[in-house]
Amino acid sequence: MAQNKKPSHSKKKALPHTRKWMRELTLRQWRHGDPVADPNRNIHQASEHLDKLLSKLGVSGGMDEQKLRNAWVKVAGDFVAKHAEPESLKKGVLVLTVIQPSMRFHLEQMKGKLLKNFRDELGEGVVKQVRFKVG
Repeated sequence: MAQNKKPSHSKKKALPHTRKWMRELTLRQWRHGDPVADPNRNIHQASEHLDKLLSKLGVSGGMDEQKLRNAWVKVAGDFVAKHAEPESLKKGVLVLTVIQPSMRFHLEQMKGKLLKNFRDELGEGVVKQVRFKVG
């Protein structure tokens, strides 16, 4: 009885779907899981939730920074506005950063007029007090 044996040195041809499957399996194992279809699916922008959060905390109704800067230029004039700028406005207290101590002294002398001009420009109660900081 003669058996037909294939020679051991013959090469088996790998099937294309087998290579693809092995490649996908290797990548899945290397990445520790299947690839995610949409990597940004659980990512949210802060702006989506910020208004709700601020209203819950009772901190809504702030002033636009650009509006405050424009009002500052109108209230103080071009020269003074170039040497001092608004830093913050919280609870009616406006903090202005001035570049020189002499400008701070000058603005301290004008504080009453500045408050009146802010009242005229932005309305009653928006700016109740002005503080200066050299910086």
